[in-house]
Amino acid sequence: MEFRIGQGYDIHRLVEGRELWLGGIRIPSSRGLLGHSDGDALLHAVTDAILGALSLGDIGMWFSDRDPRWAGADSKDLLGRVLSDERVRRWSVVNIDCTIVTEEPKLSPHRDALVGSLAGLLGISVECVSVKSKTHEKLDSLGRGEALEAHCIVLLSRGV
Repeated sequence: MEFRIGQGYDIHRLVEGRELWLGGIRIPSSRGLLGHSDGDALLHAVTDAILGALSLGDIGMWFSDRDPRWAGADSKDLLGRVLSDERVRRWSVVNIDCTIVTEEPKLSPHRDALVGSLAGLLGISVECVSVKSKTHEKLDSLGRGEALEAHCIVLLSRGV
């Protein structure tokens, strides 16, 4: 077996007037993530982790925010496009470990839905998906509730 590990990260500003999308699901919130696409920082981090594990660049290289085709794009679609690429399809996701950092909204009530969504999108068991939420203890822009960040580590494998 051959293994690859990738790490992904994303951060977006929280703003009024946008829906909050994380992990492919809508989270009830008075604010959402500002972005060229739907702003789903968790799926962006997952996508970057997969691309990084395979040395295939990052989400911005694949779906530039300067390209109007991706304005308002559904991040589930962006992840799907990456997963369907021949260079990625040769690999299987073994597991992912994600951390979301935000003061609000509280994400623990949505943990199971986030895990289930990620498992479904990646075609893996929920036992292979970890989603944790943390605060920034009122420190800096995250702690003031101005932004949300997401981290993801992925392990990929393929038979030799």
